[in-house]
Amino acid sequence: MSFLYFAFGLGLASNQFIPGLVALQAIPVVDVQVWLHLLPLWLEEIPEEKQQVWYVSSYRDDRSMPVMRAWKLRDGAYFRVLYSDRTQFIINRAGTEIWATWPDNLTLEDTATYLLGPIIGFLLRLRGVTCLHASAVAVGDKCLAIIGPSGAGKSTTAAAFAKAGFAILADDVVALLDGNTGLSVQPAYPRLRLWGESVKALYGSPDSLPLLTPNWNKRYLDSGYGLQFRSSPLPLGGIYILGDRITSPAAPFIETVPAHTGLITLVANTYASTLIDKSMRGQEFDLLSRVVNKLPLRRVTPHADPAYLSKLCDLILEDFQKLANN
Repeated sequence: MSFLYFAFGLGLASNQFIPGLVALQAIPVVDVQVWLHLLPLWLEEIPEEKQQVWYVSSYRDDRSMPVMRAWKLRDGAYFRVLYSDRTQFIINRAGTEIWATWPDNLTLEDTATYLLGPIIGFLLRLRGVTCLHASAVAVGDKCLAIIGPSGAGKSTTAAAFAKAGFAILADDVVALLDGNTGLSVQPAYPRLRLWGESVKALYGSPDSLPLLTPNWNKRYLDSGYGLQFRSSPLPLGGIYILGDRITSPAAPFIETVPAHTGLITLVANTYASTLIDKSMRGQEFDLLSRVVNKLPLRRVTPHADPAYLSKLCDLILEDFQKLANN
């Protein structure tokens, strides 16, 4: 039995249900085949000691192990990605197949957090799609992207917009579609992932939303809890870069970002950037150069107090609507 999905502009077929995605009766084409709890048979022919490590994450877990390692297999036709918790993925170079396995102490939900984040982000890059580490919010007939480093508050700000009635296109992985009519954002899947402190700030208690997995304290917002999801692409109308939170009474405030500074910031906030080659980097640079030359970029300085989240959204919305009217 196959489960069919459409996410990130791709038709997906999986041998198991994928938590977070909405199963469909049919899709026009299967772009990516996902095999869960399975590995390709040929992998057994390559002993691990003969696999040459291609990438080692500089981040370490609580056991001082690299959070992630990656290998190129079969002369670069496949990639193996192994996380420190022993969850592993095999992705083919064409970006059309994914295999995944995980240890008995973890769950399908745990694997889905990797699959719908860094793994699909890497696969999109293999398929020539530049992705921002961002959230995207629909405002009228366009959308805005909220970018920033991990912990900056992208998902929290998007959730505040969602609570105010705005539809979400994507969280974490924002896939940019470069078409004849300009740049647009592909819808991802109908969930926002939030830490407990963000849930508490928005909904009064960290337990107000369900856990993503039994093994992780991150939670999710979906349609069952009021999330509206935009299921078709929208033109990208502006990018808002979250800066450090401050306690000044002047916050939150917005500043214009020059194109040359904005380009550096966008490059620093692309998805799966550590795993791309020179050709993919060149394609990314070309696209992002056009982004900063065509679209307004704003730097947003939020207030450190979560009570200002609503004011932050109002400020971004007012600025975005002014841009749309100019």
